[in-house]
Amino acid sequence: MTIVFKVSDNVAKKMTEYYKDVRREKTPPYAVFQAMEADTIITLYESGKAMFQGISADVDANIWADLEQKLNHRTIDITESKKEKEKYKEELNYYYSLSTIGSDEVGTGDYFGPIIVTAAFVDKSKINLINDLGVKDSKKLTDDKILKIAPILIKEIPYVTLTLNNEEYNKYQSMGYNMNKIKAILHNKVLYTLTHKDDYPYQKIVVDQFVYPSKYFEHIMESTEKVTNITFTTKAESKCASVAVASVISRYFFLKKMEELSKEYGMEIPKGANAIVDTVGKEIALKYGIKKLKEIAKLNFKNTDKIKETIK
Repeated sequence: MTIVFKVSDNVAKKMTEYYKDVRREKTPPYAVFQAMEADTIITLYESGKAMFQGISADVDANIWADLEQKLNHRTIDITESKKEKEKYKEELNYYYSLSTIGSDEVGTGDYFGPIIVTAAFVDKSKINLINDLGVKDSKKLTDDKILKIAPILIKEIPYVTLTLNNEEYNKYQSMGYNMNKIKAILHNKVLYTLTHKDDYPYQKIVVDQFVYPSKYFEHIMESTEKVTNITFTTKAESKCASVAVASVISRYFFLKKMEELSKEYGMEIPKGANAIVDTVGKEIALKYGIKKLKEIAKLNFKNTDKIKETIK
């Protein structure tokens, strides 16, 4: 997937700062920089054009398109071509005609709060229920909607959920595991547990493609219990009912965990990894000590350095 659009000077400046730690040494002609984050290559040209290439190009592009709207009131259309839209519709109809097991995760982009991964089995007889509830990718639903429909799904749909707290996440990071490796391990665990929980009549196992399949299986190579009969597809949470359900259930438990954290620390613990998060992180570090972040935050995020700088 390749997405290209022109950014304003103020957004270009923020992009340059944001990607400074993941820049490539070699820069294409007429480029300000080229960086690689996860599986997306980001190139910013002197003309102001920003190019996003890779599996999750739309995710990265959306970050800056949203910032353009916020800072400059510019609406940028990053929709795919007509051919890609038609392909998406065909896949949507295909996956919704099957009984599937799907998995999805939340919390990977949040400084505070755990990573939660869920695998769910959706029999095709349940598709009408899924549609009636308005289930889709949890990122496209409000928190209130999630809190309303998730308990129904939990009651009606077989699932397995795994929570990785940030203390465990930081331990993985110290062992040299990157985010994609951690995600692959967690996805494999919930898929294996669900497929061995009962004899579900699934026709496909579907996972949102966050890395290339060969890399995914390389990440889980050391696991003794593996699920390998997986169909990887981009935007799976929007195409496949079981992945959408897994997304909603994961988000529900994430919201509950964030509520618990907020009560424990007597303040609203924010989602995401923005400036508000930095402010709350500073408050926690000043009150409980910088070591407390190891328990509740993902230390490899840039927020940690920003917080440390403000409390020197």
